[in-house]
Amino acid sequence: MWLNEKQTSNSAIEALRTSLLSTCPQHVVIDNLFDAVKLDEVMKVLQQSQHWQTQQHTYSALYVDSAQWQQTSLEERFVQRDVWRRETPSSNTESTDTDCPAPNIAHEFLSFLRGDTFMNLLSHIFKVTLTDKHVSDPAINTNYFRLGAADFVEQHADDSPGREVCMLLYLNKEWNHNAGGELVFRGQDNKPISIAPLYNRCVLFDPFSEGSEHWVKRLKAPYADGVGGYRYNVTSWYWSA
Repeated sequence: MWLNEKQTSNSAIEALRTSLLSTCPQHVVIDNLFDAVKLDEVMKVLQQSQHWQTQQHTYSALYVDSAQWQQTSLEERFVQRDVWRRETPSSNTESTDTDCPAPNIAHEFLSFLRGDTFMNLLSHIFKVTLTDKHVSDPAINTNYFRLGAADFVEQHADDSPGREVCMLLYLNKEWNHNAGGELVFRGQDNKPISIAPLYNRCVLFDPFSEGSEHWVKRLKAPYADGVGGYRYNVTSWYWSA
C-alpha cells in the first residue's frame, strides 16, 4: 500500500474537504500521506543522475529547445528545471550501485498516482469525478522534477480547460528552512501563502480557484547544498469526466 491509511479515513477526508472550502486558493496540505519507507526507495532512484534531463518553458511555448531558449528574453522564461526521464522499467532495470534499486519502484509510484485508488481519493476530497478517459497521454501528466540553485519556476497558472486538481508532493529529506524552494500561492488581497517543501508533504489545489497562481522561491545555494543541491517533487494534474 502506498497510502498512509490514517490520513485517508472517512473522517480525515471530510476534514480535508472542509479545509479545502475555507481557503483561498482552495487547497489542502497533507503531511505523511504516503508510506515513508516506499518513498525512501523512490528517492534512491531519483538521486541517480542518469535519469534526469533539462526542461525549459517560456510563457509562449512549452518544451523549447536550446536555440529557442537563448532567443527568449529573461522576462519570458518561466520554467527551468530537470524532468525525470520516463524510460520503461524494462529498458533500465540494472543499477551500477548495489545500494540503489532499479527504477521500477519509481514507475510504480507514478502509476499509482494515476490509478483508481488515488484518483478516487482526490475525487472524494474535491467532490468531482476525475478520470483519464479523455486524456490523450495520462503518463506525461504525472512525473518527478528537481530544481537546482540555477533553476526556477516563475508565476503561472495551471488552469488548463477541464483540469480540476493539481497535486504537488515533496521528497526533500532534512530540508533546511533557509534553503528556499517554498511554493507560493498568490492568495487573496496581496497576502501570498508560502508552503515549505518538506518530505512527504502533499499539496492539493483547485487551479481555477481565486489566488491559485503560484511560483517557487529560488534555492539559496549555500543551504541547498546541504540537501544534495536539489529540491525534488512530484507534480500531477487531473481532469474531470
